[in-house]
Amino acid sequence: MEAARDPEFLPHDGPLREDVRRLGALVGQMLAEQGGHAFFERVEQVRTAAIHRRRSGAAVDALAESLTGLDAADAEALARAFATYFQAVNTAERVHRIRRRRDYQREGRAPQPESLAAVLALLRKDGVGRDELVRLLERLDVEPVFTAHPTEAVRRSLLEKEQEIVRALVDEFDPTRTPQELRDDDARILMALSAGWQTAEASPVRPSVQDEFDHVGFYISRPIYRVLPALYESLQQAITETYGEGVTIPRLLRFATWVGGDMDGNPNVNADTIAATLAAQRTLVLERYMEEVAGLGRLLSQTEDRVTLDDTLQRRIENYGERLPDAAERIRPRHADMPYRRFLTFVAARLDATLHEGPEAYASADEFIGDIALVEKSLVEHGGAHAGAYAVNRLLWRARTFGFHLARLDVRQDARVHDEALAALLGDGDWANRDTAARVKTLRPYAAGERSFVAGDDHEAAGMLRAVFATLADSRKRYGPEATGLYIISMAETAADVLAVLALARRGGLLEDGRVPLDVAPLFETIDDLAGGAETLQALLDDPVYRAHLKARGDRQWVMLGYSDSGKDGGTVASKWSLQRAQVELLDVASKAGVRVAFFHGRGGSASRGGSRITPALMASPRGSVGGVLRVTEQGEVIHRKYGIRALAVRNLEQTLGAVMRASLRPREVESREVAWKETMARLSEESRKAYRAFVDTEGFVEYFRGATPIDVIERMTLGSRPARRRSMKGVEDLRAIPWVFSWTQCRAVLTGWYGLGAALDTVARECGEASLVRMARDWPFFSTMLDDVEMVLAKADIDIAEAFSRLAGPLHERFFPMIREEFERTVAWLLKLKGAKELLAAEPRLATSIRLRNPYVDPMSLLQVDLLRRWRATGGQDDALLKALVACVNGVSQGLQNTG
Repeated sequence: MEAARDPEFLPHDGPLREDVRRLGALVGQMLAEQGGHAFFERVEQVRTAAIHRRRSGAAVDALAESLTGLDAADAEALARAFATYFQAVNTAERVHRIRRRRDYQREGRAPQPESLAAVLALLRKDGVGRDELVRLLERLDVEPVFTAHPTEAVRRSLLEKEQEIVRALVDEFDPTRTPQELRDDDARILMALSAGWQTAEASPVRPSVQDEFDHVGFYISRPIYRVLPALYESLQQAITETYGEGVTIPRLLRFATWVGGDMDGNPNVNADTIAATLAAQRTLVLERYMEEVAGLGRLLSQTEDRVTLDDTLQRRIENYGERLPDAAERIRPRHADMPYRRFLTFVAARLDATLHEGPEAYASADEFIGDIALVEKSLVEHGGAHAGAYAVNRLLWRARTFGFHLARLDVRQDARVHDEALAALLGDGDWANRDTAARVKTLRPYAAGERSFVAGDDHEAAGMLRAVFATLADSRKRYGPEATGLYIISMAETAADVLAVLALARRGGLLEDGRVPLDVAPLFETIDDLAGGAETLQALLDDPVYRAHLKARGDRQWVMLGYSDSGKDGGTVASKWSLQRAQVELLDVASKAGVRVAFFHGRGGSASRGGSRITPALMASPRGSVGGVLRVTEQGEVIHRKYGIRALAVRNLEQTLGAVMRASLRPREVESREVAWKETMARLSEESRKAYRAFVDTEGFVEYFRGATPIDVIERMTLGSRPARRRSMKGVEDLRAIPWVFSWTQCRAVLTGWYGLGAALDTVARECGEASLVRMARDWPFFSTMLDDVEMVLAKADIDIAEAFSRLAGPLHERFFPMIREEFERTVAWLLKLKGAKELLAAEPRLATSIRLRNPYVDPMSLLQVDLLRRWRATGGQDDALLKALVACVNGVSQGLQNTG
């Protein structure tokens, strides 16, 4: 399979073009070997026709006709062939990012944009001194949160094969490799491609919570664990180069997860999965430490006749020799004169005891860190700074970050489940319908510990929640307070929803020193909840019971902001503006009360669910909303894209850390025009939401949605452990945000990322003038960032292919699709007008190139999917062979578009 022609690449991307050409040829060789020459020729015919259709601007009809009526097995193979090509292109682009990063790091080059060196140079130019930087570092806290929301559930075995291809390509950065070594590299790539072709992309069995943990655990305990020290080393070097001297850097980064703790709508998550996940995470990180300690033992071979030792370390070796006689006996006589190796043998024994809860277990991660810090101190002070201290320091950074828990486990539950439990515990069947004031008054003595529940243990929700809080109490004792994270309340609307958690936690025995040791975070998800968030927070801060709880938690209130459901509820423009406005209002309420508010951003992978480039997103956020703290969800294909390759994991972590530093130390300047712009934005939000709701509230919309998108296929896919719907679907509110966005992306309309904006701009332009909107787009980071996100979504859409899907909805097509096409064309026209451009992504040539490279190969899979959907539905969804082919198409389109859910 040849690479795409030169116009698909930027002029200076020669190495990327060569990698794509090479990988394309190897994919073609593999397809011919695995499927036969006729199959390969068929793939080539379709590929050539798709490219011709794109370049000529021809209608989709001829291409669609050539893909009609294929045997299910042939259709599946064809879809998988194109998906394999995407895997190759995606890998080539990731490797090219590594190449570009290395090019920037060569001697004499300016620092790479958004690198820590570049960020610190900007900050110093803006007047940030060393002392101001140190003060920020002392409070900086970045915490990516990995969630079990897969829209790309790639098997671990396939991830490992991709990494083999990456290693082969990266090896070739070395210009001294011989022809034989180059041939060996090709053989390694071909082997990985062929083995991948013979492996199903996902299991036919819906993943369990344990499977989801294995998936997320792979990224945290492997690539992230490996690269974490490099982040700190890069920061230390950048500080030294910028300010002339280094600083002592505290821990700036930690990780959290929802896997095993996200109960919202998932009956498979409960107290047992919480306990199992925490235990599994502990095992995973302890095993990594044991591997590393063993390696350090081999490295630190210094002998007593050549080095002296720190006195404290010497005494501890002697103490451990007495306490750990079995470990002492395992030390070989020939190693008896190696003090560091002997000590690390004892450390490994204590880690093993910790893993198996033996008598010599470490009481905490801090105790383990103390042992390793002793080794580093002794090395530095006794001639070993360059004889092993570097490697020991790397373990210290890992231990300070991951502790004995690997990642903090959040717990999430729907407020309505709490109400079900309380109704039983209080004997009040009408509890959920009581007004807020009455519920707060009733809950206050229970939340304060002045009263206890005496009934309701036999109720399902009450029993389940009691077990959850009891498990959290036990886990904090066994694993330490760092093991558990936030308790998040979905669909939180009132102060009563938060007090309910305190009352239920006390009932479950989650108490320390008479208080509930829990950070409770209401999740404001819908447009109305975001609008009412400040009022809810004010009521909480005015409540004496909750205020006392918050004081014990350091006067910091966490609030989670829901990007997904707000977008589904009101459309992308209303969602983005509601989130911006809510942060400003919440900050104001907290500031007046003398409380810090910290935001947890529930962003998804796609722009429709809050996905955006981190630096523009944070620089466009309200002033003071970052304040050194960033907690954000990472999910679906985003995890793989950001953290699947070690070099890119470092790059993404650097970009995130740098963006937080910039937004905290030098947020965007006050702009006097923002007062008027905010009024304009409020009108755009109102009009956009009106247009969006008019569309989704049109009679017959649910039936149209189910006909015009592959939602019925997505519901049958084994993507995650929880159902795609919350309940029987009567409206968009009953569908989870991820399948909602996933479905519209698959049919190439991607309307969740743009619908309503064009209509809103039409109306507001008549009111305030087009020139005013152009100035907003040019000068206001919030508005320009929003337009950039919409532009990227529009560039990935294909309205003609969306129409082919829409026709599957039968008569409803004529009612709904003209609305979609009209709004699409209106929105594109406005984007070009506001940006002064002739085509989408004119200012983003690299992104435009990436999309152009993929689109001709996504198109056949999309059109094939249309035909397969029509035939599969004609069987009543009973033809498993057609379903299997459809799933292959969905997976392939996901890989081609990259951010689907």
